[in-house]
Amino acid sequence: MEYNNQDVRRQDRLLDETRAFEILRDGEYGILSMQSEDGNGAYGIPINYVWDRGNSIYIHCAPVGRKLRCIDACPNVSFCVTGRSRVIPDKFTTGYESVVLQCTAHHSLHEAERMSALSLLLSKYCPDHKVQGIEYANKSFPRTEIIRLDIQKVSGKTKKMGL
Repeated sequence: MEYNNQDVRRQDRLLDETRAFEILRDGEYGILSMQSEDGNGAYGIPINYVWDRGNSIYIHCAPVGRKLRCIDACPNVSFCVTGRSRVIPDKFTTGYESVVLQCTAHHSLHEAERMSALSLLLSKYCPDHKVQGIEYANKSFPRTEIIRLDIQKVSGKTKKMGL
């Protein structure tokens, strides 16, 4: 995984690497963007996720559906997480933080990796209910698919007005 802001047009708005990874760690949701399954458009969807603090993001979904068809057609995806934001009406602008990741998506993972990902998701979103969450995950495991996004490149941008 490479943190690289070279392609950010506004070099005066670069987000430092430390803050970018804080946003990635703490974000409530991200936007997964993919090429549509027929190759004639795009498909983006907000989704819960967890970062493994290494090179991967994990998301969950049903074992069949559009996300999986899109990934099968083209595994190269983009994932975006926003940090703080604030509309500043009298200045006709917005203060913001965002992190964009270029990734390669994989599914049909080994059972142990899928359960580990579910445990990470429970630790992030349900830390006070982890025991019940593991029971729920075990019960719904056959109906749950896990997608791993292997991070190739990360970039971050900010406009700090009023944040």
